[in-house]
Amino acid sequence: MSSIYLSTRLTTLRETAQQIATTIAAPRAAEVDTERIWPEHTLRALGEAGLLGLHVPEDLGGRGEGMLALAMLTEVLGQACSSSAICYGMHCVATATIAAKPSAWHEERYLQPIAAGKHITTLSLSEPGTGVHFYVSSTALEADGDDFLVRGLKHFVTNGGHADSYVVSTLASETAVGEFNCVLVDRDAPGVRWSGTWDGLGMRGNAAITMNLEEARVPRLNLLGDEGDQTWYVFEVIAPYFLTAMAGTYLGIAQAALDFTINHVRTRLYTASGESPANSDIVQHRIGALWGRVEAARQLLYAAAYAGDTGDPAALPSILSSKSEVSQVAVDVVNEAMALCGGIAYRDNSVLARLLRDVRASHVMAPTTDLLRLWTGRALLGQPLL
Repeated sequence: MSSIYLSTRLTTLRETAQQIATTIAAPRAAEVDTERIWPEHTLRALGEAGLLGLHVPEDLGGRGEGMLALAMLTEVLGQACSSSAICYGMHCVATATIAAKPSAWHEERYLQPIAAGKHITTLSLSEPGTGVHFYVSSTALEADGDDFLVRGLKHFVTNGGHADSYVVSTLASETAVGEFNCVLVDRDAPGVRWSGTWDGLGMRGNAAITMNLEEARVPRLNLLGDEGDQTWYVFEVIAPYFLTAMAGTYLGIAQAALDFTINHVRTRLYTASGESPANSDIVQHRIGALWGRVEAARQLLYAAAYAGDTGDPAALPSILSSKSEVSQVAVDVVNEAMALCGGIAYRDNSVLARLLRDVRASHVMAPTTDLLRLWTGRALLGQPLL
């Protein structure tokens, strides 16, 4: 890893996350996958270490960090437990969204408890029938005195039923100027009901279940920004932080697969000859090629996150590409790892089999790889993304 991005501050944060990943997340990764357990143990440890407040401003007790820290920490967690990484990543994206234009109410009710490790938040955007267009919402918002009534259905809500609050996208109320809103809905708000279980091919611990908003009553104070602000939130905050968290997670999976493969070919001995696969020119070549692709993806992700943090006007194509390129690299690396490790990789519930199932989501979780490449091309050509 290049040290150019590792300031003393980020190094300390990364070391703290590494300790949690190694001692808390990794030992239970197989159990989380097999039993579909939401990784409360990891989130609790991250909270105790002050890492739930990664994006909370320092004057509110948080770390005041940006996308580069998010990339590094989700990568570290992704190497240990994919579900832990994605659950933490979605908490961080929602936190950054709340912190983008906070009112005094948001600071006291949400950001300070998050910084204290006592509150978990997450995103609730996807709806049935929207496909890759995660930013489109049909969830209704109706003004009712000092409250809003929220009606709609949200699918694939990571941390669903476990997080304390949810950044929910809605249509604007009938009195709004803009088209869409973002509003915070508490887990125990009247009219919130959870249904279904997450039974996915991979990422089995992320509890991505369905949120039913049946005239859920929330205070008007829970509106994020001004009425009609959702488009700003989605493309200026949610998308860049979301893409960074996803890319970090899948980069961690790629690194985990590469580390497993290197260890396997170095320690394995053929019975007949007593030789190691590590002595083979072709194996050496393939390992070298895999390392190069993982490191190139890492440098793209870190550079994109750094550009976003520093307000570089040319950051957009890098941020869009970071997730699409990491996704392709991660899938390719895990597939190649399966081939290099042979039969041991195909055992039921092997490490690589788990990583293979987890990594497949990288291409299909919105924004998909194809959509991100389309947006990258449009950005480079000076065309509107939508």
